[in-house]
Amino acid sequence: MPAEARGPTKGQIALLGSLTAFGPLSTDMYLPGLPSLTRQLGASTSTGQLTLTGCLLGIALGQLIAGPMSDSLGRRRPLIGGLVGYVAASLACAFAPSIWALIVLRLIQGILGGAGVVIARAIVRDLFAGAMAAKVFATLMAVMGVAPIFAPLIGGQVLAITSWRGIFVILGAIGVPLLLATILWLPETLPPHDRRRGGLPATIRTFGRLISDRSYAPYALSFALATAAMFAYIAGSSFVLEDVYGVSPQVFGLVFAVNSAGLISVSQIGGRVVARVGAPYLFRRGLIGTGIAASATLVFTVAHAGLVPLIAALFVLLTCNGIVLPNGAASAMAGQRGALGSASALLGLGQFGLGALIAPLVGIGGPHDALPMGLVIGICGLAALAVNLILSPRIASASAPA
Repeated sequence: MPAEARGPTKGQIALLGSLTAFGPLSTDMYLPGLPSLTRQLGASTSTGQLTLTGCLLGIALGQLIAGPMSDSLGRRRPLIGGLVGYVAASLACAFAPSIWALIVLRLIQGILGGAGVVIARAIVRDLFAGAMAAKVFATLMAVMGVAPIFAPLIGGQVLAITSWRGIFVILGAIGVPLLLATILWLPETLPPHDRRRGGLPATIRTFGRLISDRSYAPYALSFALATAAMFAYIAGSSFVLEDVYGVSPQVFGLVFAVNSAGLISVSQIGGRVVARVGAPYLFRRGLIGTGIAASATLVFTVAHAGLVPLIAALFVLLTCNGIVLPNGAASAMAGQRGALGSASALLGLGQFGLGALIAPLVGIGGPHDALPMGLVIGICGLAALAVNLILSPRIASASAPA
């Protein structure tokens, strides 16, 4: 049963936050080297961005596989298997002989890393419910948020002494202590009597029920669209800032870190007030901010307004995601006891699957055009808000959360 009355231990938060960090670690650490990687492997900008698409698609597929598997086998076994595979796949990426081999290996790396993302989220809901779950998700954001702050900074510094291949060696090395910590210190949180039976047919039925569930689907869709705007920023910002505006990989890493710090700070403010106003209320407020920032990003790229206004709009976009991510996950999964792995998997499929689809779009104009990134961010951010306003359950007021 959820441990609503008691809070999580620091060890639980540190380990679960580290496991959920596989997404940002895998996508963000190599971003400063993405332009040079693309040039060294003789690829176009859009082809180079397929290495990000492959990883995002892999994380989505990995969650789709590992989430239902963890509902039937328990959390530990799929998680440990995913960690072992992630280490091996990361090292293989370091020795990729061509851009297409790297794309395939990134897909595999993402699939295996997706197990950590989805199972960590399911474990939170095994242990906590309601406002406590939203608070724990917000706290995980702080731990997970360290990854996008330091990942591009580390990646930029690694590029000063070696090539992009060294970044993947570091990613593999990071997986080793997490594997050991999971084996030694993470207990099974889903007892046998709570596990689902029925295999693939039961999983498909569960997915069908979730897709038609008005207490789940609108939250999941608006969550996916809002994070797609963030993934458009992740996919396009290194090319836009480095190739369009001429900043160095090290400066890009600093800008990325500042934006990530904003995300973390706001997520912690949200975690302090969620018990009073409710996760759905905070989620909608975060989406309103996301829609405004996405619109500003589009306007600034169309008008060629310059570097400073664009960075400011992107900062607000990332900061608002600090409200969207924890409260969107908590709102969607609130009523899904008994199918938390599947609910988490479908949430991750929408989040990372849509991110994988939009990642190549931001590069269709070439490395010297910021407009495609602005268009994708603008469309996704506004669509996320529209879905929430039109389809989500009614939220009465801040003092009476739905």
